[in-house]
Amino acid sequence: MTPSISKLLRNLNTIIKNNWGLLLTITCILTIRSSFADWYTVPSGSMLPTIEIGDRVTVNKMAYDLRVPFSDLVIARMEEPSRGDIVVFESNAAHERLIKRIVGLPGDTIAMRNEVLYINGQPQKYLITKETDSEVLFTEYLGELQHTIRIDKARPSTHGNLTSVTIPDDYYLVMGDNRRNSADSRFYGLVPRAELRGKADRVAFSLDYDNYYLPKRERFALNLY
Repeated sequence: MTPSISKLLRNLNTIIKNNWGLLLTITCILTIRSSFADWYTVPSGSMLPTIEIGDRVTVNKMAYDLRVPFSDLVIARMEEPSRGDIVVFESNAAHERLIKRIVGLPGDTIAMRNEVLYINGQPQKYLITKETDSEVLFTEYLGELQHTIRIDKARPSTHGNLTSVTIPDDYYLVMGDNRRNSADSRFYGLVPRAELRGKADRVAFSLDYDNYYLPKRERFALNLY
């Protein structure tokens, strides 16, 4: 071993000894973010009004699968995704990480006609909560879950339709709550279970991009359900 390499190793050993606690803390944080919990910065308005641009949402990465830290290797299935879950997934079709809501489960037959979802032939219930010249907000009922969806009047109404599709095992049909302004299963197809990275559960905090990036107080720790 050359003197320079020997000196480098001694220095490295000293750094590790003097900063053991900090290095252990960093390792624990990275492991937790890799396999257990993380947050996701929402860059677009595809989930409006539920999730706003600038929201940092917390993601339970153990909701569906337990993975080996720093890898995509699944050790065990934890639970199966439910209708209405907001999921973060690595979309191979879109070549990016996305966040959408599950509306179709394995075995379901899903269709959409004039903004109305049909699940196994049954139209879902809708209630108008707000209407302006630019948008309509509906409460959509997915079984026992209810949430708000947005219809952007400036976008083509053709986005409010979907040809009937039956979902195979380990696949899911997802949509954004901003129905006419969301690139989701209507464009990229069904989402394989292997692409799911976790369930979004609440807004950790949110920054107002139009107001000097100041935090939005009303969004702090907001439950997404």
